[in-house]
Amino acid sequence: MSVVACFIIVWVGVRGALAYEHLTRVEASVSDVSAEFAADPSLAGPALENIATEARGAHELTSDGIWSLAERTPWLGPQLSAFRTIAASSDQLLTDALLPLAAVAQDTSLDDLRPSGGRFDTASLVELEPTAQRAADASGRAASAVQSLDRTPLINSVGSAVDRADALFTRSSAAIDALARATKLLPAMLGDDGPRSYLVLVQNNAEWRSLGGITGTAILLRTDGGVISLIDTRSATELSRGIRAPAAQLPDDVREIYGSRPARFFHNLTEIPDFSVDGPLAKEMYREQTGVDVDGVIAIDPVTLSYLLKATGPVALPDGESLTSSSAVSVLLNDVYQRYPEPAAQDAFFAGATGAVFSALLDGRGSATGLVTALARATEERRILLWSADPTQRALIDGTTLAGAIPTTDSDTARFGVYLNDGTGSKMSFYVRPIVTLTWGPCSAQDRQLTVTMTLTNTAPTDAATSLPKYVTGNGAFGTAPGAATVVSNIFLPEGWRLASATTTSGTGPTEGSFDGRDVLTFGSTLGPQATDTVVITVESDSGASEAEALITPTADASLPTAVQARCISSSSATLG
Repeated sequence: MSVVACFIIVWVGVRGALAYEHLTRVEASVSDVSAEFAADPSLAGPALENIATEARGAHELTSDGIWSLAERTPWLGPQLSAFRTIAASSDQLLTDALLPLAAVAQDTSLDDLRPSGGRFDTASLVELEPTAQRAADASGRAASAVQSLDRTPLINSVGSAVDRADALFTRSSAAIDALARATKLLPAMLGDDGPRSYLVLVQNNAEWRSLGGITGTAILLRTDGGVISLIDTRSATELSRGIRAPAAQLPDDVREIYGSRPARFFHNLTEIPDFSVDGPLAKEMYREQTGVDVDGVIAIDPVTLSYLLKATGPVALPDGESLTSSSAVSVLLNDVYQRYPEPAAQDAFFAGATGAVFSALLDGRGSATGLVTALARATEERRILLWSADPTQRALIDGTTLAGAIPTTDSDTARFGVYLNDGTGSKMSFYVRPIVTLTWGPCSAQDRQLTVTMTLTNTAPTDAATSLPKYVTGNGAFGTAPGAATVVSNIFLPEGWRLASATTTSGTGPTEGSFDGRDVLTFGSTLGPQATDTVVITVESDSGASEAEALITPTADASLPTAVQARCISSSSATLG
């Protein structure tokens, strides 16, 4: 071995060891710093400065000419290149994104964003907007650099480090991008440029629809100069009364799967798993029934309300009961049907409870940090959806989880949509537990296989037919025996992937259809108490995708994921030895 080669190895080895120490400290500190930044950006500056110094040191140690020369060598080169990319991206995320955000937030507290007397002060958002946009651009570039790294030639330890960095940068970039969009979107939505009106759909996850549940309650909000007013509350039953024809002509492929129900019954608006369709449909149905033309449509669910109650604390209901974070889901989605046999009384209770939570929120109860955390979790779980009639606002919403879009497959990631709809005509979805998993076949094969497995279990007690209220079981009104639950599952397959097989433990086969160019398999499962049905679908493709994701209907059970992921790790990946 030449003297030059020895020198390069020693040089890279020493600098690499020092850079590794810097990055280890960055990784160890980043969670605490992120939490501090989220809690109060104005106090996070010193901690961010320290961690940014560490990242800058790692970047400088891995960006000299000798390191660059070593990156051209076989086997070792890809490891060094990956290491340098992580160091450079860490420096960029902290120096060009988080530090400027912390600097501009020095004179701003999250409490400034909390409503007071029903009014939001949007001045701090407007001030933050240009810095937030530059930070979003910088964090996006940092995340893209790590995402684009080829894992195939990496040894296991380096590959694992890249995976951890990828997850960190992706989360950070998404959060900063959401902040940047919010600084542009919220001032206008809150009426800075004039009065706006919004229709809030409260989905009921006890009776599934693709994006969550039936629309049980519709709330009309008005904003003007930051002031939010609750104008009207109506039940879906009231808003569906008298509709004789579909409110809009649905495309043929939509009607093939869902019929005209979403355009004829307000309850069924979110049966179509695309909120860019559901939002305009809700706007039109509401206009026909009330004469009010809204500027946007928002969907939430009782699980979101439970998250908000963690921040606001308990609220008093019209009947004198206290609604808490831990009781909200059970009370609103199950207990109410035992207390109030009549649907009209149920609707009134549901509307009153929702209004009480909104009033607590608008009164400024709870910490701003708690509210931000609650809204962020609900948004990530796709429990908050948003459509705007304003094209500029829609452009800001598109590409985010708020848009409620059907998942799209790209060259890197194959994406399924697993959408669940109640077929019982009751509230038995509250008792059905869906478990979804993704599994790759051999990643070295020319035709890769990917399997999505969904197991549905009816957790209702064995005596559900008699122990549960008739309104919950449906009492056999739509052909399902009391105590049993019928689930209609629409599985959207990844674009460009071929169906290899589709089976169920119940022996029922799927109905095949298409939605906007995507193949859709529809299964019907009828589950007696404590019974299960498992759906297994395998698709194949010569795609080079190594990631997979399945989006799942958000249920009443907050412990269940609304998305699952799987990575295909090729056996050709480099190893030591």
